[in-house]
Amino acid sequence: MTDPTDLVLTAEEGAAFFGDDDSSIAYNRVYFALQRIQRTLMPEIEKSLRALGIQDPIWYEILEAAEQAGPEGVRMLALQKRLFVPQYALSRHVSRMVKAGLIEREASGDAGRAQIVRLAPAGTGIADGIWAVYVEKIQSALGPRLQPGEAYTVLRMLNRLYD
Repeated sequence: MTDPTDLVLTAEEGAAFFGDDDSSIAYNRVYFALQRIQRTLMPEIEKSLRALGIQDPIWYEILEAAEQAGPEGVRMLALQKRLFVPQYALSRHVSRMVKAGLIEREASGDAGRAQIVRLAPAGTGIADGIWAVYVEKIQSALGPRLQPGEAYTVLRMLNRLYD
């Protein structure tokens, strides 16, 4: 088995490879590389999701959270924190999903304006179809470029950025 740390360059090696005078530019390179990857993959994913009636890719994560929560549902505040989405944007997505009949939203019964999101009957199983789109598009884009072990190494490193 190859040691994943064998793939890690020293700051000096990386700077020399990329022609950087300052190795701290590596952080900027990572950020913009992730942005380019996202911009490259998302148009095809979004197109395929629209064919399923899904207006925005974040709908998958909302449906998944509602499905995982079960009949109790998930609080909007917990959903907001889980998805790193501003309240106004999440509220807009949830409203559109309610209108599409995929989820239900109701007051939590607690004091205040807290709301609960639950999976609507029409939303059951939709996340599976969305997931199939993601799997096909992501694997066809990344599979030819990365071996599975390399993908795990990248994942391990990226997970350190938000843990």
